[in-house]
Parts: sequence; structure tokens; C-alpha cells
Amino acid sequence: MDMKRVTRSRPGRLIATVVLAVAVAVPLGVTGAASAATPLTVAQALAVQDGRTATVTGYVIGQPTATTTVLTSGFTADTAIALADQAGETGTSRMLYVQVTAAWRSTFGLLTNPSLRGRQVTATGALTAYFSHGGLKNPTAMSLGGGATPSPTPTPSPTGTAVPDAYYAAASGKTGPALRTALHGIIKVQAKLSYDQVWDALKDTDQDPANPANVILLYSGRSQSKTSNGGGANDWNREHVWAKSHGDFGTATGPGTDVHHLRPEDVSVNSLRGNKDFDAGGGTVAEAPGCYTDADSFEPRDAVKGDVARMILYMAIRYEGGDGWPDLEPNDSVSNGSAPRLGRLSKLLTWNDQDPPDAFEKRRNQRIYERWQGNRNPFVDHPEWARSIWS
Repeated sequence: MDMKRVTRSRPGRLIATVVLAVAVAVPLGVTGAASAATPLTVAQALAVQDGRTATVTGYVIGQPTATTTVLTSGFTADTAIALADQAGETGTSRMLYVQVTAAWRSTFGLLTNPSLRGRQVTATGALTAYFSHGGLKNPTAMSLGGGATPSPTPTPSPTGTAVPDAYYAAASGKTGPALRTALHGIIKVQAKLSYDQVWDALKDTDQDPANPANVILLYSGRSQSKTSNGGGANDWNREHVWAKSHGDFGTATGPGTDVHHLRPEDVSVNSLRGNKDFDAGGGTVAEAPGCYTDADSFEPRDAVKGDVARMILYMAIRYEGGDGWPDLEPNDSVSNGSAPRLGRLSKLLTWNDQDPPDAFEKRRNQRIYERWQGNRNPFVDHPEWARSIWS
């Protein structure tokens, strides 16, 4: 990061520069209300590290511990957070290191509040180096959410389901293999969660709209207390919709912790589904009305058939084998074993057509994008792309 990019005013242009302070930067030596009134983006704050007081809005990426080191899990202290303009940012040079002093640690420290990661935070303080890196120190105000949302981060609609057009710009006008390649390039940019963080994420993403103390179980459809997660017979646990044995990726950070295909489910039903492929037919599932299963396949209830299909198709586009993980791909078999394949593709495409995204699924996609991973499931936003890729 270039620490010398400080905006300076030439003689005779001081007044004009001050007027433009909101859009650019306040001249050296000018501090106070003008620079703190309108939130800066992280990029703007990094360009003006001269000690002035300013307000900055960004997404929490993790805990900075050194100039080029930011922890995204296993947090060790409540003393600092790293903010960025994109929730899925991975480059430390594009992060602002914010000191979290004692007054703010109980609310904004990541050791105490690990679920803060991925959420938007606004902080006011002195723009000056922290850990020998662009920073904000001695905060006088900190709050969740933002004032002026940093571009190009989307501004959510009142229902939390806004689709950011700019996010899919690289895929515009494409079809078939070209669309697939473009979508992979877009959605592979994401923050990665630990398996423990998935508990907190699911309590947010799958919250019952009618009861914020509960989550909705995917196959069972049951509303159940968020706190009843665990390994007991009637607890809920973390269902891998793309069964983790199909590719042998386990629960390691990566596909094993990608919330786009992890859902809350009753422990017994989760065990019954196991690693079966998806297809129609079989006997009824006692604890999951509307679901059916046989020796080699599982059929989800009608209300989530499309959800299941779109999660599988997301995994196939996200994990193409180029980042150390298996190349996941749906096929038309229900005998895939441990191969990185999962079926039945023809049935999944039909379910995608028959059960379009509803408000719950759209909210979930937006929540993952805004608060947890910084990437989206493109088939929730554009179900029609499934047939374009797998025609």
C-alpha cells in the first residue's frame, strides 16, 4: 500500500478543495466536522492518513494482528477490527485497521462478538497508521450499519432482497460455457467461515420470519429454537446439501463451510438423508412431511425442491477445481459414491423450474452476501441461468 498518497492543496485553491471535501479529501491541517460528517469509504480513508478526524463505513473482515495479517476465525482479542468496502475482500492493502478501545470492546470486539464478521460498521476516529498500516485510532463513535454505503457495495431494499446489477456485470449478455466461466469468476470471491462460525451464520440466514428466536429446518419445515442446536435426537445440526462425502471435502474451511449449501435440519432427518443423491420417489420420511427416500436417493418437500436444486448448482459453479478443492459437478446418476458428483441433474433442473425462489430464499441469499461471505448464489437471483448452462 502506498502510504504517500496524501491529498495536498496548491496555493490559491484551498477554498475550492474544502468545498469538495465530501467527494475527495480535506486539505492537510483541516479537521473537524466537515471531514467527519459524511462517512468515507475505506478506500478514501486509506488515501488520507494524516491524523484528521473522519467517519468511515465498511464491512468487518476480521481481526488485524500485524501489518499484513488479518484473522478471519480463531479470534484472539477484542482490540481491533479490519474494515473493507467489500464484504468478501481478501487483500489487506484494501483494509482499514480500526482500533477498538475499551469503551467499545464489549460490542465491537471480535473475540466477544465473532458473528460481527461480515457486518457493516461505521466508526469515527483519527485517520492514522495502526500496526504500521492504514488505520483509524481512538474511536469516538462506533455503530452497526452505515450512513452513505460505500460503492460498489449494494444498498439493500426494505425487504433485504435487492439484486446488485453491478455484481453480475461480467456475466451480462453471456450464455452457456461463457456464462459459467463468468459466474465462477464472480462468486469465487468470498470470505470463508470456520465450521464453528456456521452455527452463528445459520441462526441468522435461516431465521423464522414469524419468530426471530427460531430457525426453519430445511427438509422438516419445522420452526425450532435457535438454541436447540447440537447432537441430540431432536436437536438441529448443519446439513450439507451437497453431501461432503461427494468430493471428500469434509468440514474444512471451503466447500465444507460454505453457507450457501449448509442448512439447519433435524439431527435424525439429516442422518437419514446421509449422502444420498436427490431424485423423486421412495417411502415417506416420518419427521419430514412431504419428503421421500429410498436406498440411494432423497426427495425434499415441494416447498424447498427449488432451493435444493439452486444450492447444488451454486456449488458446481463455485467449486471448479482451481483453488485446491474438488471440481464439483451435478450429473444424472444416483450412484456417485465419493466422486465429486451429485445427481440427479435432470430432476434438479425440473425442481428449479417448478419451485422459483421465494422471499425466504431471497432474504437468505442477501444475508449471506451482506453479513457472512460477500458472495451470492446466482441461481437465486437468476433461476433462468440454470437452463442456459445445463441445457
